[in-house]
Amino acid sequence: MGSDLTGHADALQAVLTAKGLLQPADLEDFHHKVTEEWLPRNGARLCARAWVDPSFKAELLQDGRAAAASMGLAMPEHHRSLVVLENTADLQNVICCTLCSCTAFTIIGMAPGWYKDLEYRARVVREARTVLREMGLDLPPSIRIRVWDTTTDTRYMVLPHRPEHTQGWSLEALEALITKESMIGVARLEPPYTGG
Repeated sequence: MGSDLTGHADALQAVLTAKGLLQPADLEDFHHKVTEEWLPRNGARLCARAWVDPSFKAELLQDGRAAAASMGLAMPEHHRSLVVLENTADLQNVICCTLCSCTAFTIIGMAPGWYKDLEYRARVVREARTVLREMGLDLPPSIRIRVWDTTTDTRYMVLPHRPEHTQGWSLEALEALITKESMIGVARLEPPYTGG
């Protein structure tokens, strides 16, 4: 027995429109932002530049919001800080929001469905290695995992570990390699670990 989310959304839209709180142009503007502006390629641009520009990387790790703004990427006012977490050869950072599904959506795109799922939100903080394995990321025991929970005004983004084989790649090729999942921390970009 599932709920009809489309029906609920339509009913909510009708009530808000009737009360004058929502205009048709608001929905068009939101759709444009979600499909054309708030995309993972924004975060990929930040990460790729950090990989090739050590001074920008230092700025990104020091103040992610300011570094994003320096590249023309805005964040909502209530996202007071963007903390960028660097993955390394022996550290995997993972982000979550145990209360809802907050992300730095203008930077890494809208939260995927699994990120909003109550089971993911509850389990990743308690059994991260198992959850990551179930999602296809089997990490060797030598890689530590650290889980970060979004707060009211702090958003996180993971700076993925740069794979060795990408030395000499163009900025565009590096950007194309970086995924939303790697910026959330549930994926790595180097070849997978096969156990042992």
